[in-house]
Formats: sequence, C-alpha cells, structure tokens
Amino acid sequence: MTVKPHFGGRGFVVEADSSETYSAIMKIAIITGGSRGLGKSMALRLAEKGRDIILTYHRKKAEADAVVAEIVNQGRKAMALQLDVGDHKSFGSFAEKVRDALQHHWQRHDFDFLINNAGIGVHASFMDTTEAQFDQLLNIHFKGTFFLTQKLLPLMKDGGRIVNISSGLARFSMPGYAAYAAMKGAIEVLSRYLAKELGGRRIAVNVIAPGAIETDFGGGTVRDNQQVKAMIASNTSLGRVGLPDDIGGAVASLLADESVWINGQRIEVSGGIFL
Repeated sequence: MTVKPHFGGRGFVVEADSSETYSAIMKIAIITGGSRGLGKSMALRLAEKGRDIILTYHRKKAEADAVVAEIVNQGRKAMALQLDVGDHKSFGSFAEKVRDALQHHWQRHDFDFLINNAGIGVHASFMDTTEAQFDQLLNIHFKGTFFLTQKLLPLMKDGGRIVNISSGLARFSMPGYAAYAAMKGAIEVLSRYLAKELGGRRIAVNVIAPGAIETDFGGGTVRDNQQVKAMIASNTSLGRVGLPDDIGGAVASLLADESVWINGQRIEVSGGIFL
C-alpha cells in the first residue's frame, strides 16, 4: 500500500493492496443530522481531511444521498443511515445497522469519531413553552445524545473521540430559548462526565458551541431576517454572523490528529459574540 498526498483539498489518495491495510490508516466518523446545515458542513470538511463518513438523516433521504455523493467524489467512502434521534427505542437496531455497515463496507468492527449534531430549534418564552415542546427538546437534544452515545460506545475504537454540539445560548441568554438552552447546558455537563469516565479507554470528549449561524435552523431566522442578522453582527467581535463552514472547519480541526490532547473542553465557535 502507498499513501500519496493529494494537494487538491482531498486529504490523501490511498493505493491499497488489501482492505486490511486500508483499514489500518483510515478513520471513520459518525455524524448525526449530517444531511444539511452544520452536519453537512462537518461531513464535507472531515472528508477533505481524509475521513470516511457515516451520516444520519431523519426524513430527507435525497439530501443525505447528495452529501454522500459529494464525499465519494472527494475520494472517500460514505453512507447514509436513517435515524430519529428522538426515538430512543430505535437506538439498539441503529447500532446493529452501524455494526453491519462497518463490517460490510469497511471490513472493520469499530469506528473512530462520533459527532452528536442532530437537533431542532424551538423559540418560545418561558411562560409559553408547552410540555410537549419541552419533551421534544429533551428527547432529541439530551436523551438522544445520552442514550445514542451509550449504544454506540461498544463500537467505538479505544482512543476515539466524541464531539457533542451545544450552543452559545448556554453561555449568554436571549429571551425565547430557555428550554433549548437548558438542554444544551445539560449536554455540556454530560460531556465533562463522559470525558472523565471514558478516560480509561483514551476516548476524548469535547463540546463545540456554535454562535448564530446562517442555516435553516429555527426557520432560517439568522439567514433570512436582515434585522436579526444586523443585530448579531453588531454584537460580534468579528462583525458578521457565522456560516456553516465556520463550524464544520472547527469540528474537523478538533478531530485532527494534532488535537488528540484536547479533552473535556467547551469550545465556543461564535466569532466573539456578546463578549
């Protein structure tokens, strides 16, 4: 097997004489909610760094397949699996699908990175937040991250890494996000405990906390509402709202080989908002 650097932004070109030698150098990342927005950017940026990708989608299979095609065009392996992160009873069967994918597509029994990215946004004042909204946020953001990680850990390689996605709203407060931000605060506490408990397996666990990003999250308010965009830019040290690739690039950097000693940290990627 030979490994040649590729200077077109695609990491490495691998000329393998067997699947076993290929598996020895390649790393696999699982990204929940990888079909669009921040998850899509994470998948593409990691592929550029030479990582193979398993991404999940909830309903939009066509979007997920399009991301997979982009990754394959970069010379990496990728596949999309359906997953509802709010349906905790499905996590056991999902883990079996991951196990089968690893064996059949990569000839491996483990993977290297888990990025718990999938989520939704709910904007409602504290007094107007319903129990149904609260439970939906809890199931997707907190219970989903907790129990999906629990189910997938037996498949994670020792020395692997986990990135959980929080929010700048866990540090600064804006009316209408009490329930959402509380779930993200819980994710930050959980991540510190995971970093402590998984240290024996040399698994590092960190949090990326995005600021306001131009996506369709929350109805696309940051992307489409010019008044909101101007307000955010005026309160951000770098003078603009964030872009998906700002987050995708940060995740790729955090999962680089050079960042292996970063553990138990909350890294806010917000351009310096509300400092």
